[in-house]
Amino acid sequence: MAEKYTKEEEILKRASQGDAEAFGVLYERYAPRIFNYVYYRTGNVHDAEDLTARVFQRALKHIHRYTDRGLPFSAWLYRIAHNLVANWHRDHSHHQEIALDEVLPTRTSSDHPEATFLQNEEQEILLRAIRRLPPNRQHLLILKFVEDLSNAEIGRIMGRSEGAIKSLYHRTLLALRAYLEEESEYWQESLLHPGEEE
Repeated sequence: MAEKYTKEEEILKRASQGDAEAFGVLYERYAPRIFNYVYYRTGNVHDAEDLTARVFQRALKHIHRYTDRGLPFSAWLYRIAHNLVANWHRDHSHHQEIALDEVLPTRTSSDHPEATFLQNEEQEILLRAIRRLPPNRQHLLILKFVEDLSNAEIGRIMGRSEGAIKSLYHRTLLALRAYLEEESEYWQESLLHPGEEE
């Protein structure tokens, strides 16, 4: 893509004036992140591709309305994606479990099989604990740790104030810690007394 599009403000200005090449730069920059976000929320590649395309169709249609209010353009795109995914869940009238095992990085250590086993067990415990959280809290964790967004950006996407996001994040971590303690105790018991349920 042309090197003249280096500053996002200039790219946005040109895109809002109908410059297709400038919008293409935005698409190339943000499409992979939006796709990942949508996929984590739907768990389905085909639906994620379709919804990602719709996010950018809507963005193209309304980009002239976008105004920078101290948050990046990506937050505006995530908000569009959030709304479309919410509609998708309503239309499908079911909750698709977020594919958290694909979200969290897998650590391996081929030199130390015992360490690898423990790391895999720790990750499985973490995944089970996260899956016990309500969907909005799983959503928060994805935006915070996978997408690396600030509380203000997450608030814009989820339609809440920055303070509300801080509070939700604090409550989420407390709940997660409690779940992890339960899971860890169960795991330790199963190691100490294997096969008792047989």
